Parts: sequence; structure tokens; C-alpha cells
Amino acid sequence: MSDGTATVEDLDVRLEKHRVELTGYCYRMLGSSFEAEDAVQDTLVRAWRSYDKFEGRSSMRSWLYRIATNVCLDMLTAGNKRARPMDLTDSTPLAQAALTPRADHTWLEPMPDARVLPTVADPAEAAVAKESVRLAFMAALQQLPPKQRAVLILREVLAWKASEVAELLGTTVASVNSALQRARATLSESGSDSAAARAVTSDPLDEEQQKLLERYVAAFEGYDMAALTALLHEDAVMTMPPFDLWLTGPSDITGFMTTLGAACAESRLVPVAVNGLPGFAQYKPEPETGGYTAWAVQVLEISEGRITGFHCFLDTQRWFPLFGLPLQLEGQGDEGEQRP
Repeated sequence: MSDGTATVEDLDVRLEKHRVELTGYCYRMLGSSFEAEDAVQDTLVRAWRSYDKFEGRSSMRSWLYRIATNVCLDMLTAGNKRARPMDLTDSTPLAQAALTPRADHTWLEPMPDARVLPTVADPAEAAVAKESVRLAFMAALQQLPPKQRAVLILREVLAWKASEVAELLGTTVASVNSALQRARATLSESGSDSAAARAVTSDPLDEEQQKLLERYVAAFEGYDMAALTALLHEDAVMTMPPFDLWLTGPSDITGFMTTLGAACAESRLVPVAVNGLPGFAQYKPEPETGGYTAWAVQVLEISEGRITGFHCFLDTQRWFPLFGLPLQLEGQGDEGEQRP
């Protein structure tokens, strides 16, 4: 390179090409979309500032993961761990349903696929990556101590060798193997590796799954509770962070939707790819304008031809910009319905 400017531009490009995979790693570590992006930005700034000390003894990728791991471990020293409503309270019968919010830092947060899943040629590798950001697996990761979490992600998700993880963490191969064994045992005990806990979706969606989603959109937009009941598994779960309420079973879910959630009738759904799962941005009708206003990012878990999880993230001022979505849609009568 002929001058300092070229060197700076080249370093920017080399660092930036790792952003998506580093964001995926930090997201799995932290359980927060925004904290993950902050951690990656901190990682890249640290890498920039210390690049003159990087002597190429390892690959740039390994070096960046070492920095990112240290950033995440520092952020996790306070013991904070993200959760889903079902990790904190018992299921609430509809008759006792109350919308009690908890602070933002309580909750496991949704994440657009595009921000955490780099494009890879190997379908098996892509499938593992998607499975590793699904809500159930993410919640299970949060139960692990930070270093076990790092070991499990690096070994099981990113397929690093034990020796590479040991070097990154400044420990021994025996220590890495022991941490991995303990992490696997914890996940097994939590039931997070059972078939019932995993959302089973094809990549891309197979015909049956696609038809299920089409039926779901028709049922939800039509607010047809009989049709929706037919799509829900008997043990289906509905959550609504930041509220700690969660409901189980089609009867309580549809009962909630026709009582406390009745204002969602006549909503519009826009597909989104979120946490390796099918999802929708929900826009609720705005009677005063005749349009629609952002209301929730829905994440659906599917198994055996039914919806097993129906998770609505309601902090639209944060989530919709993250997904690149507008906060308002025009009504159907306003030069055609505006769908992103």
C-alpha cells in the first residue's frame, strides 16, 4: 500500500467483514441485541487502536474473537443474564392475567437474522447457526456461567478446536473440555436439547410450514379465533415482553386476544426473519388516521405442523428500527397498502 490512507481504508474493510459473525457471537453471549452491537463496536475500536501490536501470531479472526470474548466477559461480570417470561414466573391463567412490565435489561431480546447470520455456503453450517440463535437455545445459554457459555459457543456452534479455544481463553485443553462437558450437562438438565423445546423449521421453509404460516396470517389478520386455535399446539405458549405474563394453551391465548388484546383485531402482518425462525412485524389499526401503527415483533416457534410458541416483543420504538421497518403503514385506501 502506497500511503497511510490506503492502509487505514484496508484495515477498515478487513475489520468490517467480521462484523456480522462477531455480532452473532456477542449476541449469543449477552442475549441482548443492542448490547451485542455495542460489544462489537467496542471490539472493533479496540482492534483498531491496538492493531500495531497485532503481530500476526494468530489469524485476524481469532484475534478479534479474543477481544470480543473479553469485552463480553467484562459486560457479564455483574451477573446479569437475560430471560424469557417462562424462565421467571409460572404460567398465568387467563382469569388472573395482568400486564406487569419489568425493566428492559430483564429480557432476552429478538434479533434480525441478517445482523447475526453471515452467509455461508455449507447448508449444515447454516442450519447450526440458525438453531443457535433460536429463543429456546438462547435462553438455555443464559443459564451457563459466562466462560462455559463462551466455550460452548466456540466449540459447538463455531466448531473451533479445543486447542484454539484454550489459546483464546488462556487456559488448558483439559479445562476447555471440562467446561464443555459441564455446559452440555446443564443444557441437558434444562431440557433445552429436547425435541419439544426446539423449534423445527426447514431452511428454507418446506411447503407444509409455508402453508401453516399463510394460514396463520389469514387467521390473525382476520382475527378468526377458531382458525387460530386449529393452528396452535395444545401446549402452545404466548409471551409478551416487557410484560412478565405468559399464557399456555389455545383457550387462554385466544381468550386473551379477544379480551385484553382485542385492540389487535384487523392488524396487518409483515414477514421478518428473526432468531432463525419465522416472524412478523405486527401493525395495529389506527382508527384516527385509517392507517396502522407498529405494535409488536412476533416470533413463531413451529413443531409437528403446529405453532408451539407465539412471542410478541412490544417495545416497537426499539425493535422496528432494528429490523429496518417503519413505525407507520398507510391504510389500504391510501394509494395501496404500504408494506416494506
